[in-house]
Amino acid sequence: MKATMKDVAKLAGVGVGTVSRVLNNGSVKASTREKVEAAMTELNYQPDFYARGLKMKHTNTVALILPTVWHPFFGEFAYHVETALERQNYKLYLCNSSGNSEKEQEYIQMVSQNKVDGIIGITYSDIDEYISSNLPFVSIDRYFTEEVIYVTADNAAGGRLAANELYRRGCQNVAYIGGYQETPNETKSRRKYFEIECRQLGISYKALDMLEPLDHLSERVTNFLLENPDIDGIFTINDPMALAVIGMLEKIGKNVPEDVQVIGFDGQKMTEGDHYLVSTIAQPTKQMAEVAVAKLIAVINGETVEKRTVLPIEFGEGGTTKPLVRNDFA
Repeated sequence: MKATMKDVAKLAGVGVGTVSRVLNNGSVKASTREKVEAAMTELNYQPDFYARGLKMKHTNTVALILPTVWHPFFGEFAYHVETALERQNYKLYLCNSSGNSEKEQEYIQMVSQNKVDGIIGITYSDIDEYISSNLPFVSIDRYFTEEVIYVTADNAAGGRLAANELYRRGCQNVAYIGGYQETPNETKSRRKYFEIECRQLGISYKALDMLEPLDHLSERVTNFLLENPDIDGIFTINDPMALAVIGMLEKIGKNVPEDVQVIGFDGQKMTEGDHYLVSTIAQPTKQMAEVAVAKLIAVINGETVEKRTVLPIEFGEGGTTKPLVRNDFA
């Protein structure tokens, strides 16, 4: 039969409360802790953390809601979240929602059911009514009707930077290509501030901004490129879109970056420490994950934290833009 906490206490010659304190890293004499741990080993005792969580209303588990694990940015973000949680003795419950709002509602209910202590969410679904300011919830990029904590990269600065990097490399007829959701989120600032900066720089600007889900993407982007043959620079909503656009440019006989320069957004790499797959506006993915974890654990512990955190971006050279011509006489 499976050993119980009472069995451990009896073998160690201590009370059940002492065994509980050992399990929860409470204040116990070193000699007593050794006896309890020895008894656990001898009995092969395995604590039922789920049952303990229901009783103590604390599970040391956090849920991470992602729209999909297939997107490289989401996968990298999940890796850094898990690493940051592990340092705090927390476990990760990964929730791949596939954009299903009912599925996300179920995950959110896990907090009230004491199955997880809190949630970090990247979500674009219609779940506004289920998010409240007293829920241990940290959002990435998205804000809600109620004031909730959220962490985001500086998408506005990213849009401006993309326009400037194309301009500095000689582009005069640029375009934005991307998809968007109807829910409010910070990523929409990428197009908005790219367009603002293009106007300020005095360069021609066009846009193909498509409501998700993106049906017939190849046909729509190819038609857009053929209808605007003078485009010499493109900024896309993210790196996967940049890679897709590059493939479509090659199919219509355009070379990257010789004919058209392309900048994505995210900072996608094949492996950590590798080169960027495309020239990109790189998000501080690791920092975003660490800040989100720190804020969530602070909220779980009853602390008050700043509601909105904006983290800096940077330009990453990935070979889909021309090198800058250095003026040694400047």
